[in-house]
Amino acid sequence: MNVRKRRVFVAMSGGVDSSVAAALLKERGFEVVGAHMKCWSQGGPSTGLRAESCSAEQDSEDARRAAEVLGVPFYVFDFEKEYKERVVKYMVDGYKEGITPNPDVMCNKEIKFGLFLEKALELGADYVATGHYVRLRRKSQITNYKSQTNSKSKNSNQKSLEFGACVLEIAKDELKDQSYFLWTLTQKQLKHCLFPIGEYKKPEVRKLAKKFGLPNAEKKDSQGVCFLGQISLKDFLGNYLPQKKGIVLNTAGQIVGEHDGAHFYTIGQRGGLGIGLNKPHYIAEKDVKENAILVAEENDPVLFQKEIELVNLNFIIPIISLIRENGGMKVLARVRYRQPLTEALLRQIINPKSQIPNYKLVFKKPQKFVASGQSAVFYDKKGVMLGGGVIV
Repeated sequence: MNVRKRRVFVAMSGGVDSSVAAALLKERGFEVVGAHMKCWSQGGPSTGLRAESCSAEQDSEDARRAAEVLGVPFYVFDFEKEYKERVVKYMVDGYKEGITPNPDVMCNKEIKFGLFLEKALELGADYVATGHYVRLRRKSQITNYKSQTNSKSKNSNQKSLEFGACVLEIAKDELKDQSYFLWTLTQKQLKHCLFPIGEYKKPEVRKLAKKFGLPNAEKKDSQGVCFLGQISLKDFLGNYLPQKKGIVLNTAGQIVGEHDGAHFYTIGQRGGLGIGLNKPHYIAEKDVKENAILVAEENDPVLFQKEIELVNLNFIIPIISLIRENGGMKVLARVRYRQPLTEALLRQIINPKSQIPNYKLVFKKPQKFVASGQSAVFYDKKGVMLGGGVIV
């Protein structure tokens, strides 16, 4: 009896990670289809902006060559219009409002595991795969899940949770772990996802690339926001947001410099302000309405926050009942990519006016450079990602 191979569409960016993902899946017996997503890029033909060493065309060619070596079909999906509307606009609007948006999170939510997943399923795929460094476990049940709370209830520390079949865990290579950018994914999406390189460290992935004869085995990893190319964030935003001179203040209320517009800068930023002070100073606060920026020395308390409020939460594992029943749940959290995990208490709070529930993270130790608009992601002590939310 002939059994159809499971078909997987692999999002091949042109980099070594996604190429090795495709190779591993083919080796494991999947019917692999390579797919490159054409997204909006700085200097692209429809942007009307100047090109700044845009690598989009080279990436597409690298992906095609890798697929050719592997002997798998290769397609290009044009998501340029949708990417500009859902990711680029979101980023520009965020800076205009004075927050620090996270385009990588939005790209994963709207494009890779939104449009791409939908398109792949329409074309008969069972799964989609990417080169993300994250581990996915498929389980139907977890028993005796410890809520890790400080509740006095005798039965609260052990739960038998029925939840979806999928669990995301921190990658084997903790230095490359990308789970932080995947907190918006749902069980409905995850059941169609594969992350083959989550069990490998980067040097092992490069060795595999050479073993499979991939032409991009030595290609450097991309850095920063993918669609910017070599252009700086400030120069990119300058195409959309006007320059507006404003003052830079220190914590003593003294004017120590001048900036080009508060919306061009991010919390924690050190350079780019053109201020000449004896000690390093970092952006602690910015006010786009008043067009003012506050800077502080490295260990100034104003750079730290003990607690933060979150909105738009997504729980990959349904832990809401544990939070409600116990007045909070102990988690490990991070508020910036590659930041070490830190102990915190996740609590539910109710807006007294709207009665809409939001959430608050209370850290055991104050955290540095917390920026509104960025993601706060939380895990259990075993590295299982519980969910995440947007910092207010």
